[in-house]
Amino acid sequence: MAAQPLKGKVALVAGATRGAGRGIAVELGTAGATVYVTGRSTRERRSEYDRPETVEDTADLVTEAGGTGIAVPTDHLEPAQVRALVDRIADEQGRLDVLVNDVWGGEKLFEWTSPVWEHDLDNGLRLLRLAVETHAITSHHALPLLLRHPGGLVVEMTDGTAEYNSTHYRATFFYDLAKSSVLRMAFALSHELGPRGATAVALTPGWLRSEMMLEGFGVREDNWRDALTKVPHFAISETPRYVGRAVAALAADPDVSRFNGQSLSSGGLAQVYGFTDLDGSRPDAWRYIVEVQDADKPADVTGYR
Repeated sequence: MAAQPLKGKVALVAGATRGAGRGIAVELGTAGATVYVTGRSTRERRSEYDRPETVEDTADLVTEAGGTGIAVPTDHLEPAQVRALVDRIADEQGRLDVLVNDVWGGEKLFEWTSPVWEHDLDNGLRLLRLAVETHAITSHHALPLLLRHPGGLVVEMTDGTAEYNSTHYRATFFYDLAKSSVLRMAFALSHELGPRGATAVALTPGWLRSEMMLEGFGVREDNWRDALTKVPHFAISETPRYVGRAVAALAADPDVSRFNGQSLSSGGLAQVYGFTDLDGSRPDAWRYIVEVQDADKPADVTGYR
């Protein structure tokens, strides 16, 4: 078995049913961690996404990868459920070393081309609740447990780096506000956790080949390149396991505090830690997006993966 630097460590991945959350949970398991995975889609009941992925499936994947996966169906908008989740982790493990705030749930709520005055208001406000309020509730209840032992890590998952988002409008008012808010939450947490021996960072994947993204392009992971005929820049995309490896590398780094308060990306951290995506490549999506895609150059990932 490969080295497991996180053996004995306990992680909570909030929002681990699919996408980046699932990839992160599995890679933490590969590194040997005990991983509590949460979400609203279970084998008994689907969320409004109405998709087949379940939190129990994620837990099984964590265990198959070499860790211990524990599924706890949780609605992170409900403080009592989050409190019960953290109490369970405290009772069963007595510690929490890594908290990944990855709750999102907004794909079906934002409208790509609608300005704020035309956007469905209820959907926009629910998006903000799901994407921002859930993170605050989870941090409120989980951080006292994380701070019991020095060296804890909090990862706030978002879309886009602080540098990129500060100068680029991200799709819609509500989406832009949600993703920028999470970046700021990591910055704020770094000031509260740093003096107490823990680290908080914001982390973004690149163009993620999530289950929903692949389905939207009419491809699978094994033939994803077929989508390039319609969306050539999709060539820079990455699997959810890539950002998972970024989180596992951060969690295993004894000097992770050097990143406290920073906005990080999977591609950037791959350059630091040397990990690759599942195919052995090392995509650097956010550099590519700036230098190629946003510059209106033809799609060419040479030198970017």
